[in-house]
Amino acid sequence: MSGNKAVAYMKPGMVEIQDIGYPDLVLRDGPGVNPLNVGRKCNHGVILKVVTTNICGSDQHMVRGRTTAPTGLILGHEITGEVIEVGSDVEFIKKGDLVSVPFNIACGRCRSCKERDTHICENVNPDRPGSAYGYVDMGGWVGGQSEYVMVPYADFQLLKFPDKDQAMEKIKDLTMLSDIFPTGYHGAVSAGVKPGSTVYIAGAGPVGLAAAHSAQLLGAAVVIVGDLNGERLQQAKSFGCETVNLREHPDLGEQIEQILGVPEVDCAVDCVGFEASGHGANAGEAPATVLNSIMTVTRAGGKLGIPGLYVTGDPGGIDEDARIGTLKVRLGLGWAKAHTFVTGQTPVMKYNRDLMAAILSGRAQIAKAVNATVISLEDAPKAYQEFDRGVARKFVIDPHGLVK
Repeated sequence: MSGNKAVAYMKPGMVEIQDIGYPDLVLRDGPGVNPLNVGRKCNHGVILKVVTTNICGSDQHMVRGRTTAPTGLILGHEITGEVIEVGSDVEFIKKGDLVSVPFNIACGRCRSCKERDTHICENVNPDRPGSAYGYVDMGGWVGGQSEYVMVPYADFQLLKFPDKDQAMEKIKDLTMLSDIFPTGYHGAVSAGVKPGSTVYIAGAGPVGLAAAHSAQLLGAAVVIVGDLNGERLQQAKSFGCETVNLREHPDLGEQIEQILGVPEVDCAVDCVGFEASGHGANAGEAPATVLNSIMTVTRAGGKLGIPGLYVTGDPGGIDEDARIGTLKVRLGLGWAKAHTFVTGQTPVMKYNRDLMAAILSGRAQIAKAVNATVISLEDAPKAYQEFDRGVARKFVIDPHGLVK
């Protein structure tokens, strides 16, 4: 077996399908691969036949040219697949297993992993703690928007579905376990959502919709989703969220007051990140907008979950500060209101098993919430363009035509 088609980032606004060759259990040199990782033997790994792999908003930041991603980087960190080859050191994962792959690459051996902080594993990225498949500055592990992919540390990382037939019936939901569902859930948990909470979710993209659905699962009384995109807000309404359109009415507090009777919420979640826009019809990019607005509308003593991505290198930043991730955040406001901030990648393995059970039991309907839309691998370049235009869909790539 030699062929392996994959989605490669070529330049801002452009991805293409390339044949990158069948993977093996050694990390080979390639675009974005850290030189210190080249030649790394992964006898603890497996080769997966990719069943589903999703396009993420984090991928879109790279494709827009808003990171330092190199030409030819193979994209994709949301992977679900069937094990077709196992390394000599793999003991418990078997050929034929259908598994979900956490987007965080984690060794299971370092202090962080042993404390369940798998998002900041110390052994997989020579540059800094934390790694991911197909992502800039994350160690150069090859992405999974492909037909086949290598996954290291299989016994530790992989979440095996207990029944393959049942899993395939719910695969559009289960594919969300690799990133988007745990990320949305982490945002809601970090914000302290509990039964009876009033919650503001900034952003109605797929992660924002996942956070809104997660807040509902956690018992929130009212979930309010804000965005500039009317189509995405309609998707949030479709599963019971209140919405605020910040293009039509720039005052977030006033809109919240119209819904709740007071201009504040118990907690808030930032699902936008560094490419945030200002509020109002003609507002331009303002990267600290969401952080400052959620501090403004969250009650004193409230918590702010921040799964939205912020970077240390943004070539397209609006000024010199923004290009190195230095933003004009009103930290004094957050301090005065005694807010708690939780940032960083999501430690997927803290949540994915419980969320799998919620899906298999019918309790969670995440595919419906995010409007999961299945496409072929060949249609990925078109889907990236549609995603960039703000369609209210979560694109799920089906490389082998296995999803019914």
